[in-house]
Amino acid sequence: MIAMGCYLFVNCSICLLRHLLNNANILKLLSGLPPCQEIGMPSLSPTMTEGNIARWLKKEGDKVSPGEVLCEVETIIAITVEEEGDIAKFKDYSPPASDSGAPAAKDSAAPPPPKQEPVEQPASSPEPKTPKPTSSPSEDRFFASPLARKLAEEHKVPLSSIKGTGPDGHIVKADIEDYLASRGREVSAPTPKTKDAKLAALDYVDIPHSQIRKVTASRLLFSKQTIPHYYLTVDTCVDKLMDLRSQLNSLQEASGGKRISVNDLVIKAAALALRKVPQCNSSWTDDYIRQFNNVNINVAVQTDNGLYVPVIRDADKKGLSSIAEEVKNLAQKAKENSLKPEDYEGGTFTVSNLGGPFGIKQFCAIINPPQSGILAVGSAEKRVIPGSGPDQFKFASFMSVTLSCDHRVIDGAIGAEWLKAFKGYIENPESMLL
Repeated sequence: MIAMGCYLFVNCSICLLRHLLNNANILKLLSGLPPCQEIGMPSLSPTMTEGNIARWLKKEGDKVSPGEVLCEVETIIAITVEEEGDIAKFKDYSPPASDSGAPAAKDSAAPPPPKQEPVEQPASSPEPKTPKPTSSPSEDRFFASPLARKLAEEHKVPLSSIKGTGPDGHIVKADIEDYLASRGREVSAPTPKTKDAKLAALDYVDIPHSQIRKVTASRLLFSKQTIPHYYLTVDTCVDKLMDLRSQLNSLQEASGGKRISVNDLVIKAAALALRKVPQCNSSWTDDYIRQFNNVNINVAVQTDNGLYVPVIRDADKKGLSSIAEEVKNLAQKAKENSLKPEDYEGGTFTVSNLGGPFGIKQFCAIINPPQSGILAVGSAEKRVIPGSGPDQFKFASFMSVTLSCDHRVIDGAIGAEWLKAFKGYIENPESMLL
């Protein structure tokens, strides 16, 4: 605390000081200067190493009394002297840098500060009961910053009830504000804290992992972590595809065969595109790229037990009727959890369709390793397209598909070439029958 009757000197060219100098340093560094005391305040947070003076409330030469606020600060610097005539001698004084974290001490002319010991103050008065010599710093000064003390006095907050969060347990302004805020919450919330703290118990059911879900999760995690995915999307006009499907289903109904779905046509088109662009019918190894001669298409099937991907072998060589029948039989076995390893192993490419059954417009699927590509099929929607004349237009149905590629195997141009071939088969479906 600054002794009564001392004068304040401020060197405005110095605005920062990390730590205060201990008594021995002051004796050494201020050699040749009149008796004085260098005053500082700890940083406002443990991580702060320097700061700024916001506004001075005292000017050079003013008298200061114990407990008076000198300035609004983040870190302060001041020198006090006992004689007013000594102020001019500190005009060009610059405090040396110090790495010491010791608190401020007086010059040798003043008695050294007593050992810091916490002194609790009664709630009735913010002033300490234990009398202190006028010339020695007060312990309250060490435990509360002037701004914190002023705020406490304004709101009648006993410092003894505040736990300081500043360095060495100092009470800072934020501690007083937190106390006032918490006191306000207590007034506005009459219900006991223990009742507020208790959350209603969550109602839940733990569903054990099925084996297929564990396997799928492991493979998909491995895929996203190790395969460099990229995605290519195109819109395909499916008007001709829908017309052909209607004609084929009329024949199927007459002969008692299975109805052909849009997904069956997509599988056939994907298989033929793989035969035309075989680089996409490949897998990556550390030593080589393995390109398959067989075109085996895995078809994603969602069940209550998890995701299955049964395989249609040699889909490029099979007719639409055979593909339709196999897909329906394998989907039924998947739902009954009766698939055998040969029903889902050995695929070279995967088709996942969320458009037809769920109405998803467009999505990006995760590659099924060790394959290098998977086709995500969205739903078909009608769109308005320009006609031949300036004021003419017509409607057409378009389906969005997205190819997920392993960039180690399928370069961007190769992926685009495959999608071009696939789109050609979808938009000219008769070519799939040749």
